[in-house]
Amino acid sequence: MHLINFSATGWESWDVARQPLIRDQMPVLIDDDLLFEDTPGAPRPAMAVNHWLREMPLNGAPALRTWENNARCLRDWLAFLTARGVHPFKDRDDLRAALSMYAEYRLAGELKNRWDHTTWNLHVGILSSFYNWAKDEGLTTVVPFSYRMGKRMADGVLVEVKRNLAKLRQPRPHTTIKYLEWDFAELFVRALAGLRPDGEPDTRYRPVREAARNSAMGKFVRSSGLRKQEFTHLTTYEVPPLPPHPTTLPVQFPLAYAITKGEKDRVTWVHYEPLAEMHQYIELDRAASAEGFRWRPPAKLGPPLHIEEPDWEGAHINGERRSWRKLSPAERLCLVTPEGQSPLVSLQSTGKPFVDWATVFRRTSARIRERYEPRFPTVAPHRLRHTMAMRTLEQLMAGYYQRVATVVEQTGDDAAMALYLMKNDPMLILRDLLGHWSVTSTELYIARLDITRIFREAYKDTAVGADAAAEVEASGEFDDEDDI
Repeated sequence: MHLINFSATGWESWDVARQPLIRDQMPVLIDDDLLFEDTPGAPRPAMAVNHWLREMPLNGAPALRTWENNARCLRDWLAFLTARGVHPFKDRDDLRAALSMYAEYRLAGELKNRWDHTTWNLHVGILSSFYNWAKDEGLTTVVPFSYRMGKRMADGVLVEVKRNLAKLRQPRPHTTIKYLEWDFAELFVRALAGLRPDGEPDTRYRPVREAARNSAMGKFVRSSGLRKQEFTHLTTYEVPPLPPHPTTLPVQFPLAYAITKGEKDRVTWVHYEPLAEMHQYIELDRAASAEGFRWRPPAKLGPPLHIEEPDWEGAHINGERRSWRKLSPAERLCLVTPEGQSPLVSLQSTGKPFVDWATVFRRTSARIRERYEPRFPTVAPHRLRHTMAMRTLEQLMAGYYQRVATVVEQTGDDAAMALYLMKNDPMLILRDLLGHWSVTSTELYIARLDITRIFREAYKDTAVGADAAAEVEASGEFDDEDDI
């Protein structure tokens, strides 16, 4: 079975009356014999999958990567069933027997075919969604899964949920979350800057200009929680202006919806110090990299998009006023400033746009393990986003931002941000910063945070200046934690 991405280019020469109503790059499954029907009016199962995929953008999944993940899941499942002579919509007993064999194939089969528990559960969820849709559409009356009803809290309300029994029990979330404790996060950004753990220069690290770029971006992402696509394709025009004087409260940071996940409008924040370092990089090291270089996007990216009269909101691009918010990642790589340079924040030392952050983070992690800390994990760009989420949640729960906001409100420094922090629940604030649709998604972070440590530190903070008995009582709250 073949998996392709649809393109309508040249459709006028096809034997069709109009352009097909299929989104560009939508995954399409095609059987090996290139047929969609066995007989006229009898579509094959692959056609049902294609129909389901085409509806995904209307059902809360607008991202190409999500479409492709779902298409690969259904392709592998259909190929497995075909090899064993099982029709995906006919007999439930055969389907359940095949599902049992599929579990063995994926969880205990040859190493090249084997999945971990997380991948298995992801694919089971996709298959379950597809079969429930097919049943609602009248394409089948059978579903190979069994479910058990349960209850859980969502947004403070007790709701009924179905649990797919084919999903495997997983370890508690706090044992699998990928984020950096703050001391490791500090070690990482120092290494990005070419520094040793003590903050002194690492004489064995050479690329100084790239170190300034890497350090500025690392701290910027750790503070703002940007996804890789968001910070990789950020332009200098969209970096928030630096406040006229240092501020304790974070600075609001609107993001262009065309580069966010799911193309959702989102406003996050960034703290003063990393924002100041980013401005310093743009004004000094980045300017040195761009000087004398003329950016011409490769032909495969598309024609150049020339910028005129740029400002915070947008610019005239090839003569037409456009907002930065509407420019896709591919279009941003084609932008050319009035000076003939790329406007992307991150540049190579040659002046070309820099996009390979995964390699930078991986090599930095390896250098830390080799020279300083053997336990240090391999950091992917998204791990910094999780680190920001955990740090922010920790400070919100400990009351840090609320205390700062109270002082700021009294001085009138940034009343809007102060009011926001004082009046909203910590989980709602974190939901907004991360760009989640529902606070339920954000609540998953609770299970991944060391709540005991947070409250221990809160007790210590409140015990400063208190009598000895109070301090002993606070410490005693945690006497038995090692026995749990």
